[in-house]
Amino acid sequence: MSLDRFPVGLEMDVSYPEFRVSLTLLSTTRLKFEIKEGPLARTEVVDIHVLPLGNSLFAVSWQEKDGATVANIQDYDRHLVHSFATLPDGTLLRMTGTVAITRTSDVVFDDQPRRNKALVLEAMTALFQRRDASAVERLYARDYVQHNPDIPQGRDALQALVADLSDAVHYEPGLAIAEGDFVAIHGRIRGWSEKPQVVIDLFRIEGGKLAEHWDVLQEEVPASAARTGIAMFDPGEGVRFHQPRNVADEQRTETRHG
Repeated sequence: MSLDRFPVGLEMDVSYPEFRVSLTLLSTTRLKFEIKEGPLARTEVVDIHVLPLGNSLFAVSWQEKDGATVANIQDYDRHLVHSFATLPDGTLLRMTGTVAITRTSDVVFDDQPRRNKALVLEAMTALFQRRDASAVERLYARDYVQHNPDIPQGRDALQALVADLSDAVHYEPGLAIAEGDFVAIHGRIRGWSEKPQVVIDLFRIEGGKLAEHWDVLQEEVPASAARTGIAMFDPGEGVRFHQPRNVADEQRTETRHG
């Protein structure tokens, strides 16, 4: 992640256990803070240093007029700020505050939907192309919830299913759409049943892992037999929308641009 993804223009209230502070990200080099109540109450514009950490994480540090120093880890995926402040008298404060955004940023900075799509693509290809049962533990939440009535609940059941898959099973990913913690992916799977099926899988992501799954499957009708003459599934549809192929591709992209 590069510095140009820092959410300049964002205004937010950060609620710590003992007080609340309003932050305005004026630029990549300046920040305004306002503490309205309590012994720390004041307003100040400070020079900051911003270090992108990747995955919508930024380290932001500054020194205040009275000599206090502050280092924040701003986590825009989880809406948290981890703050480490040394007061003029030497007191060290370690605090975690929740974020409420009061004005949106002037730039698009949220990488979570893009990373969630990469996670789903990696999971689907690892399990149903490479038949890699070990990927289940790495990519799926421990309390994974399954809404397909033909598949038993839980991560262990999914791992056993993948370990027993026939070599004939092969999944082709297509278009994926992500919003918030949810990803929907359109694909085709062969070898799962007697005829190829077109499927839409819907996942909920929590803590960077797949936590819940729904799906709808339909037997594929060849384009030549369809009334419209248009294929139900096109494996190139995802590429046309510039989807990363998997998590590894996503990480390589971050390395090149961040």
